[in-house]
Amino acid sequence: MSRDLGDFQTPPALVNAVLHCLTRTGQCWTRALEPTCGQGNFIRGLLELELPPREVWGIELQHNYVLQAQNTVQQAHFSQVFIHWANIFQVNLRVDAPWKTSGPLLVVGNPPWITNAALGSLESTNLPAKSNLKGLSGLEAMTGESNFDIAEYILLKLIRELECEQPTIAFLCKTSVARNILHYAFKANLPVGEASIRKINSKKFFGAFVDGCLFCFKLGVDNPSYQAEVYDDLLATEPLSFTGVSDGRLVADVVVSKQWRFLDGTCPLSWRQGIKHDAAPVMELAYDSSGKLMNKLGEIVEVESEYIYPLLKSSDLGGIEKVRPKKAVIVTQQRIGEDTSKLAFTAPLLWRYLSRHQDAFDKRKSTIYQKQPPFAIFGVGPYTFAPYKVAISGMYKRLQFRALGPVDGKPVVFDDTCYFIACVSAQQAALVASLLQSCLCMDFLNSIIFWDAKRPVTKKLLQRIDLHALLQYEEKENVLLRANAELQSLGYIEQPIVWPDRLADFLEDYPAARNGWQAPVQEKLPEV
Repeated sequence: MSRDLGDFQTPPALVNAVLHCLTRTGQCWTRALEPTCGQGNFIRGLLELELPPREVWGIELQHNYVLQAQNTVQQAHFSQVFIHWANIFQVNLRVDAPWKTSGPLLVVGNPPWITNAALGSLESTNLPAKSNLKGLSGLEAMTGESNFDIAEYILLKLIRELECEQPTIAFLCKTSVARNILHYAFKANLPVGEASIRKINSKKFFGAFVDGCLFCFKLGVDNPSYQAEVYDDLLATEPLSFTGVSDGRLVADVVVSKQWRFLDGTCPLSWRQGIKHDAAPVMELAYDSSGKLMNKLGEIVEVESEYIYPLLKSSDLGGIEKVRPKKAVIVTQQRIGEDTSKLAFTAPLLWRYLSRHQDAFDKRKSTIYQKQPPFAIFGVGPYTFAPYKVAISGMYKRLQFRALGPVDGKPVVFDDTCYFIACVSAQQAALVASLLQSCLCMDFLNSIIFWDAKRPVTKKLLQRIDLHALLQYEEKENVLLRANAELQSLGYIEQPIVWPDRLADFLEDYPAARNGWQAPVQEKLPEV
């Protein structure tokens, strides 16, 4: 297995199960193509079918696999088999597969299970030509949304180059890849239809700890559909659910999401992602037994305290216990692009510490740090220093919104696996958290979240929560009950929150909310 090629050879047992799934209704194909055929296991399986294709093409990059696949040709008694030694990224399937026969075409296989970013980090040359495949903005491309699976690229290439052939395409891939293809096909108005997603045991077959599936669809259909039936396995005959695009947006369960579509809009408050620095050994600190700060390299860190902030990560927010930061992080800027050279004069201890670890910052590969000041960070702005916040983990497979206040007089900050809303007061944080914790909001989010994703909760998803609609449908008494419980957890007692006269002020974004509504000042409990 070659990691830099995302190489997972398909076991014969899985090949047979896939082909049985595809042909059990009597469907057969006169032509077949495997665009990344590897050792030729799928080609062998195709040739062993009761009605094998008359013509089979395989494309493979690794020469040793080409030789193994060519041995399969020896078994072809009724089929013509051609193994093409080439890189699929450099093959134009419109012209480079000169079919000698005609008829229905099946494109089947198991393309690489690896992302372009992972290949880049391995300095692999097995990458498609650089292109903004999905038409992302510059900022989206820089901050990671341009990262895609190689299988996704191959599928889109097949869709573009084989549309006129009207093939059936059946790929083993990550479930997230299947969903992304449906969403992209919708946005690009591609003729995709009759899609299905059948779950497979990726750990059993490939040792991969990701959700995998057999993704099957037809190309060149007259009535495109961007939804897929989801089956529990390759043998199931009844779908568990339908996933795909509903009302222009990708949702986990098409049927359930329609019940909550009134909440699917735009959040009036901005969700932010935590600080990104990509230098955890130097930037993230913990307290040792004597109360001194220590970095992950085991060094005691003594720098100016005004640049140290309490830190919470996904693992802190995702639990069920009360959150109390046990870590800290160095914050070198108050806004993106701020000149850090002044730290040499305003914070000489910090400057010397960072300079001593310059190599850790030089190793950061993300393009967001290019042409930035020394020791630059990302995801920082006025919202970072808001005194109160409502936050959630992006990584944990449960919905846990938390209202948080200052610790030892400093605002809590988050790493880039967390998302938060900046609030101007404890009262606003308590009310926002209360709304987000409502059953209506939870049901809506569960209908659109893909829990099998590596990062189930994202900024884009959270920004779809229409808090105005929630306020209209949620019971006022329930909101206030939860809000006052949150207020007490923030250290306020005695006078409860009252319903604001102007809800528009309550939902005004930070820092504009400084001039908006604030509930009466409450008595604050001493910090413990």
